[in-house]
Amino acid sequence: MLEDSAQDYLLDQEETLPTTTTAIHNPKKLSIIPLIFLIYFEVSGGAYGEEAAVGAAGPLWAILGFLIFPFIWSIPEALVTAELATAFPGNGGYVMWAHRAFGPFWGSLMGSWKFLSGVINLASYPVLCVDYIKLVFPLLSSGLPRYAAILFSTLFLSFLNYTGLVIVGYTAVCLGVISLIPFLLLALFSIPMIDPSRWISLGNQGVEKNWSLFFNTLFWNLNFWDNASTLAGEVEQPQKTFPKALFSAGLLTCLAYLVPLLAATGATPLNQQAWVEGYFADVAQIIAGKWLKVFLEIGAVLSIIGLYEAQLSSCVYQLLGMAELGFLPQCFSVRSKWFNTPWVGILVSTSITIGVSFINFTTLISSVNFLYSLGMLLEFASFLWLRRKLPTMKRPFKVPMKLPGLVVMCLIPSGFLVYIISVATGTVFSVSCLVTLVTVVWYFVMRFCKSKRPTNVEDEGLEQVG
Repeated sequence: MLEDSAQDYLLDQEETLPTTTTAIHNPKKLSIIPLIFLIYFEVSGGAYGEEAAVGAAGPLWAILGFLIFPFIWSIPEALVTAELATAFPGNGGYVMWAHRAFGPFWGSLMGSWKFLSGVINLASYPVLCVDYIKLVFPLLSSGLPRYAAILFSTLFLSFLNYTGLVIVGYTAVCLGVISLIPFLLLALFSIPMIDPSRWISLGNQGVEKNWSLFFNTLFWNLNFWDNASTLAGEVEQPQKTFPKALFSAGLLTCLAYLVPLLAATGATPLNQQAWVEGYFADVAQIIAGKWLKVFLEIGAVLSIIGLYEAQLSSCVYQLLGMAELGFLPQCFSVRSKWFNTPWVGILVSTSITIGVSFINFTTLISSVNFLYSLGMLLEFASFLWLRRKLPTMKRPFKVPMKLPGLVVMCLIPSGFLVYIISVATGTVFSVSCLVTLVTVVWYFVMRFCKSKRPTNVEDEGLEQVG
């Protein structure tokens, strides 16, 4: 009994550590509007990238997918995030949740799966950015100029993140508004041309359904709701702000996907094989002319910048939170004297991003989905176990269900996660196993290093729980 009480006390101290540390070092906090757009860019960034759903299964399935999938996946994930981010309002997010639920070993695993899924996802954005820029500068299509452009864009975007989270937040607001305008214009110009019967098309005759691509596209476009939880220590009044921001970002995301999809599929005859990455720009030219195509391509580049900044912020502050919890060396919690940003985390995240940015794009996305699925299964388990383990704990936002209802809520998206894992290729599976093995070795190396130095209260707590 005494040991259990000591564990609970020590873990409570660990929960408040990130928040306390942040409060001392970072007087400037994120307000609700920048947080809404950071969450929006964590998840979506606009309709760019949803074209593959139409190409894989046809207009009707794509519309139903983006209409129904948020209810069976996005809303449960957002509700879990809202409850746990307000209960544990510190940097580190889901790492803290797994740590509190199952102990430091599982917190360490969660951290590695989510962090690597994040930085691998980051690597796709400079590639997409260069893919749009090469439409204007064909020199960047291949060879050394393309590699140099990817490297330069990665370094430039990472430096922007170094200037501070508040600046990044308001930059996300500007990028979000500007990148949404061409889709709003697309929807307005399409109204006289819309034929509702096109919405119920199952696809062109003779074109086979690619369900793996379809579900991966939905998953990639509608996940990462929990990533902003790693920034909780940088947010003004996170207990009040997070639920409102998640709800607002969810509404914005759903509209940002559905409105352009309905406009584009309803206003143009279906050529299913043409619905690949970037096809919205061609639809814009068909509906309104080349000027809108150019505007939409500019919006795509701006959206990619927003996606990169939001994702990098999440990765960086996750590393900061892990350092505060003792999973990483304390150098990861060191902040810049000029901008108060955790520069070591930015440097490490950027280096890994550059290292994997030349991998095949499809392999990148599949690896992201696999690692993220592992992390989400652990996250749902942590959420349910914390409800059972700490039923009376103060939760500023609480999902209004009892434990059986919560199990059902988490079971449906968990089934989808298992499907994503089951369809992974051998390469993706091997990479994920290697990542997990390295994490296990790292955990025990860190534990060994702690045993060789004078112990403190936090270290003792980690060892007791482990």
